[in-house]
Amino acid sequence: MIGKVADAYTTLRANIKAGNCGPPGSERRNKVAARPISFRAEAAQPFDARCLSWQIPDSVGVREATVSIWTTAGRLKGIRVLAAPRDVVLLRTRPIGETDLIRRDGKWYLYATIEAPEAPQTEPVNGFLGVDLGIVNIATTSDGQCAAGTRLNRHRKRQARLRARLQAKKTSSARRLLKKRRRKEARFAADLNHQISKRIVAEAQRTGRGIAVEELTGIRGRVRLRKPQRATLHSWASAQLGAFLGYKAQAAGVAFVEVDPAYTSQTCNACGWLDKRNRRSQSEFECGRCGFVGTPTTMQQSTSPPAVLNAGAKSCAHTQRPP
Repeated sequence: MIGKVADAYTTLRANIKAGNCGPPGSERRNKVAARPISFRAEAAQPFDARCLSWQIPDSVGVREATVSIWTTAGRLKGIRVLAAPRDVVLLRTRPIGETDLIRRDGKWYLYATIEAPEAPQTEPVNGFLGVDLGIVNIATTSDGQCAAGTRLNRHRKRQARLRARLQAKKTSSARRLLKKRRRKEARFAADLNHQISKRIVAEAQRTGRGIAVEELTGIRGRVRLRKPQRATLHSWASAQLGAFLGYKAQAAGVAFVEVDPAYTSQTCNACGWLDKRNRRSQSEFECGRCGFVGTPTTMQQSTSPPAVLNAGAKSCAHTQRPP
């Protein structure tokens, strides 16, 4: 517990020093610095090798795998591990790092981290694949492939309507259903982000390029929007998509960099010409120098698990106008 508190304050100081909580002297920064850190009663509790041990046999079956965990009431032994066979194999064959004990919806879970060997990072011999993040289009690459956010935004609006109807009923059954559905929207968005990031990393690896993505840290604090648009901005999972791209690229040995997002949507990726008139509208791009035209079309993500992507997805239609 002491280490958990120390890590929390270390993270807070790092965020304040990096300017993520506002500039020096700002009201938001002073408020964050003055407020003490608090922990929920059911917050995750980290365990190391001294407080937790795994007993995983070398046999093919996984039903014999157990874990022993230390608690304030004594050590609990012989707790059966319920996990997919491939996960049990990873626990048996690779070093196990910190493990978090989490209580969610009345059930206890152990989140174990393992040390996976990193693929040797290859130099981007063909340059970088640029990725522009957005709300209308979740991700648009410099190759012209777009992941439209129509399906995700429609899902978010439907979930908001359902929550409003259930909250208006004010019954016990409505509250139970709200609690049951509270993470459904987040799981849906994470699934799409997994599909998009895996597709982008696979394309960069196939073409021998690195990945360059916008660095959007603190965008919620910088942008000022009207009240009806705030929910859309604050539900934007850009940081999650960036994190997925980062760790997938690292595992595949693909170079990954974050760049300043300023004027990236107004720059032609064919000739490098920067002009605000290049971006005629949110969905149209036409370079004033070389005539490069980009007209994004909808790309539907697969509804299958994140490990399988829709190989037949459409890409943005990019054409070159005659001189």
